[in-house]
Amino acid sequence: MSKISVIGSGFAALTAVRKLRALTPRDPITLISPRAELHYLPSLIWIPAGLRSGEALRIPINAYLARLNIDHFTGSVTGLSDGGRIVHTDQGDIHNDALLIGSGARFIKKLPGIENALTLCEGIDSAETIRDRLAAMQGGTIAFGFGGNPKEPAAMRGGPMFELLFGTDTLLRKQGRRDRFKLVFFSPAPRPGKRLGEKAVTGLLKEMQKRNIDTHLGYKLKEFTPERVITEGGEVPADLILFMPGMTGPQWLQNSGLALSDGGFIKADAHCKAEGAERVYVAGDSGSFPGPDWMPKQAHMADLQAETATTNLIAELNDQIPDARFKTELVCIIDSLNKGILVYRSEKHSFITPQCRTLHWAKLLFEWWYLRKYRG
Repeated sequence: MSKISVIGSGFAALTAVRKLRALTPRDPITLISPRAELHYLPSLIWIPAGLRSGEALRIPINAYLARLNIDHFTGSVTGLSDGGRIVHTDQGDIHNDALLIGSGARFIKKLPGIENALTLCEGIDSAETIRDRLAAMQGGTIAFGFGGNPKEPAAMRGGPMFELLFGTDTLLRKQGRRDRFKLVFFSPAPRPGKRLGEKAVTGLLKEMQKRNIDTHLGYKLKEFTPERVITEGGEVPADLILFMPGMTGPQWLQNSGLALSDGGFIKADAHCKAEGAERVYVAGDSGSFPGPDWMPKQAHMADLQAETATTNLIAELNDQIPDARFKTELVCIIDSLNKGILVYRSEKHSFITPQCRTLHWAKLLFEWWYLRKYRG
């Protein structure tokens, strides 16, 4: 029997263990992560408005792993050795015959004064802090923005910031206090959100105009202070700064011995195999994959890559050719608390739908559908 290790407990890792167990009913599988929990990050956008609590988005997975006969090792990965056959953690080493990495990414925190900004997708605690800050404000200016990784164009997460922007506008209107606030969206890109497609960018900018949201676009960011966003094109006064930095790979990858991209991610091929490594695969935000420059780092893409990675990992263990390829596809409902806009993009098609209430409910329904297997 072959020992298989999976790093992470997010979308890529959990999809991987489910698929692995289906493909290999008896091989021992160990999931390595700091906690036996899934944090459902797509719904963080609803915490500031009180539509979700942090506890509702912390999903214990012990029972789920037990049903699949998968061991959980509680620890934080610190590095790899022996070509990935040994995973080092702060709680000891785990040996394997095959490894799948689905440990996510981290935000780049190099911009001067970045501590003066709150980042929604850093996790539940950050989303709750944003909720509390919004509730305490009597008025003022709120600045929303996102950046990227100049060495890895795909390593950004802009969609949630559009959702937070439109959701905050909706929330303040519902509370009858929108007139006390100025909302400003800033980005170093002149047309932010281009990975969603040109039609989507045009639609999003029109939506900002419709909601009386100011923009400050196309200027490189220089610094954040407690009271302003400073760019090469001027300053944006702000009482609250909500910013999503670009992403890079986990810190422990520097001690992995794996080939890394210039942006700090694991170099992988179209089969999700780590470059130059045997029986080491990657899925989701940890990897740098070949494909179009709009390839998203989102949960849906992580799931698609995880299914491909597990198929190829088992093929390699069985001395077969690992030739499965993942589909590159962007699917996003940009939610605004009571309505949603569907954005879809593949290598052949691209479209954006008008805003409607049905899509808000569709996003809620998808959350229930996706989480039911872990909660059941």
